[in-house]
Amino acid sequence: MLVAAAGRRVGIPTVPLYVLGGVLVGPHVAGAAGLPSIAPAEVLTLAEVGVVLLLFFLGLEFSIDRLIAARRKLSAAAAVDLFVNFPVGVALGLLFGLGPLGAFLVGGIVYISSSAVITKSLVDLGWIADPEAEPVLGTLVAEDLVIAVYLALAVALVAGGSPVDALPRIAVALGFLIALAVAAQYLAPRLAPALGTNDEDLVVRTLAVALVISGLALSVGASEAVAGFFVGVGVGATPLHDRVADRIAPLRDAFAVVFFAWVGLNTDPVAVAGVAAFVLVAAAVSGPAKVISGGVAGRLYELSPRRSLRTGLALVPRGEFSLIIAALAATSPDPTIARVIPAFAVGYVLVMSFAGTLAMSEADRIERLLGVVDD
Repeated sequence: MLVAAAGRRVGIPTVPLYVLGGVLVGPHVAGAAGLPSIAPAEVLTLAEVGVVLLLFFLGLEFSIDRLIAARRKLSAAAAVDLFVNFPVGVALGLLFGLGPLGAFLVGGIVYISSSAVITKSLVDLGWIADPEAEPVLGTLVAEDLVIAVYLALAVALVAGGSPVDALPRIAVALGFLIALAVAAQYLAPRLAPALGTNDEDLVVRTLAVALVISGLALSVGASEAVAGFFVGVGVGATPLHDRVADRIAPLRDAFAVVFFAWVGLNTDPVAVAGVAAFVLVAAAVSGPAKVISGGVAGRLYELSPRRSLRTGLALVPRGEFSLIIAALAATSPDPTIARVIPAFAVGYVLVMSFAGTLAMSEADRIERLLGVVDD
């Protein structure tokens, strides 16, 4: 908290500083120095709640009707995002000698933007109500759905299976999310009375619904974060939208801090230093690639060049799903994959979350530097 407070005074984005704070008090720094430290497992549950609430608030600002109305634009933007950024990650994995499976895992780490970091940054900077928010949020939703399929495939491949082995898991996960999306669209009017009329009932019951459904999603192999998003979509479609947003926002912010600190607690600076060259090359290549694909998405949504550039900048941060892929890689029987990819992912997330949030906060200067000054 002290690190983040100091950062605010000099205008540095807080998200990477929360991660840095976690590094400092974690087992790899404070623990290694013989000082009291916090183990990642001690805050894991709170960190998971933080991800769910961040995606819940993302859903509050979205609607299934908007997704359907913009389906052509969204599909095109999502395709550009996938077919630009995933191959970049695969190429990087092959370049650094990680083989086909390692390259597939690096492809996922590089492809998926951080819904948690980006959502918080959109809110903090006031971009959530700006035109670029729609392609940004739409791309995040598409990525989260793609990653549900990707993770099922990755689990099978890391375990030594084939893509065919992943089909039942994919079917169950996607079936659950589709059912949840339908429920969010058609059962939302019935949800409002069940959430209560006073503030205490509203907060407790909303949290209960979001966390229980996210837990169910996790149990069937779907993403708890995506489930939290669709619960937010359902609540956002009720007249309770503004009250829920106002009452639960402080909880979102508190639990989000725990999540970002948890990322730091898992970070071993020595291991990250060992793959520093890999991290820096990946950041130098994939950062501009994401800005370009995001800029194309903005243009597909008929935004101005300036708003399109901001769309690209907003999509640069990587985060929670990249770390989930890293945790999966750590279970690989291939010692190179198990050693290199988790360290790479943590270092990459740190660099990209800092670079992305800093780029968003300095968007005005970047626009002037590039000569993009319309509207």
